[in-house]
Amino acid sequence: MSSNKKKKLTPVQQQYQQLEKNKETKRPVLANSIKAFLIGGFICLIGQTIQTAYIYYFDFNEQTAGNPTVATLIFISMLLTGFGVYDRIAQFAGAGSAVPVTGFGNAVISAAIEHRSEGFVLGVGGNMFKLAGSVILFGVFSAFVIALIKSILIQWGGF
Repeated sequence: MSSNKKKKLTPVQQQYQQLEKNKETKRPVLANSIKAFLIGGFICLIGQTIQTAYIYYFDFNEQTAGNPTVATLIFISMLLTGFGVYDRIAQFAGAGSAVPVTGFGNAVISAAIEHRSEGFVLGVGGNMFKLAGSVILFGVFSAFVIALIKSILIQWGGF
């Protein structure tokens, strides 16, 4: 199909396409994937270390240490975003810094920082969840549906 399309192009258009193809930046996909994997894994290692600290020092168990660990990671990512450090990490790691829960904290605080000049209510409050609001909405709705299904199964199925 692309060969048929090329036949219909004028010689100038074909020459332009060739020039564009030659000038296109080659992306190091393998290197980017390795960096994303390593940085994402390092963020998860930090999270596991924090969780282990909560279990060892604050007498949590594995189930109850999860929530404070997530809150701590989000808080750290928000601090790093505020100081401009997380943006440099994200430029280096790409999706490796966006996938863990720290990417969520970064998305929330970045929108808040960007709109702070518009005021606290309309600027920060109105725009803080622009990017992350859909994630929160999906999580809350999914939890509601799962709880509803579980309640129906327990009520009717005797589970």
